[in-house]
Amino acid sequence: MNNELKKRLHEYLIQIVRERDPYLASGGHFFVREYIREFLGQYGAIKVHEFQFRGKTHQNLILNLNSAAESNLPPILIGAHYDGVPGTPGADDNATGVAVLLELATVFSTNPVKYPIQLVAFDLEEYNRAGSFAYAKYLKNKKQKLRLMLSLEMLGYCDRAVNSQRYPDIIKPFYPDTGDFIALVGNSSAFLDLVRLSRQIKRNGTPCQILPDPSSGKLVPITGFSDHFAFWQQKYRAIMVTDTAMLRNPHYHKPSDTIDTLDLDFLTDVCQSLIAALKTIQ
Repeated sequence: MNNELKKRLHEYLIQIVRERDPYLASGGHFFVREYIREFLGQYGAIKVHEFQFRGKTHQNLILNLNSAAESNLPPILIGAHYDGVPGTPGADDNATGVAVLLELATVFSTNPVKYPIQLVAFDLEEYNRAGSFAYAKYLKNKKQKLRLMLSLEMLGYCDRAVNSQRYPDIIKPFYPDTGDFIALVGNSSAFLDLVRLSRQIKRNGTPCQILPDPSSGKLVPITGFSDHFAFWQQKYRAIMVTDTAMLRNPHYHKPSDTIDTLDLDFLTDVCQSLIAALKTIQ
């Protein structure tokens, strides 16, 4: 267990975990957005992608990190949404994803990998993924290629009790009933990355399951319940990294989604294993 990493993740969570719906908790939403902007700004210029929703301008915040070598390789885009639903502090959903996003900035700003990395804090995931839909469409219109898109969606809830993990009936027979793993959910074009990333995550001590979805959310709609779905729709290779949200976490979208319900050891292991896995992408 990396206690220093665990401490940093907890510090990020303290800042992020608060009500942050952009309309009904606009103060918290503004605070978290500006905290992310300031934090990521330590590592480079922050680009802002603005989009309109319900007559209001919203912002996706973007930090680009260089690759290990000068090249024209397409970036790995890693995103996490910073908004939350009304009435919940959103510790797992999705402060955990944002916390890991911030740690990735810290790590890869000084230890670049083969591909450039683009870190994106998305707004309005809770409004039918409006922020990621706007950004994915923007990239497609620019003809921007991506090596891979990763959506960090709820990473900190673990339950090691038998029957703590639920599934849609169609996939239930193929997966374990204990909620102690991180899941990777990807479209067809991401299949090899699902296998390779999962292998590396397991090697670093974190249980991992993969779910390839050739239908891109049509057959099992719940597989598309995060920002990766917008990139599936634009035919990008994309994967959701998740603790499976409402299929495991009883505090999902409730006032009880607080820091004390998280398993910070699990979150730390997930973060550490994901960093190691990202370093191996070819």
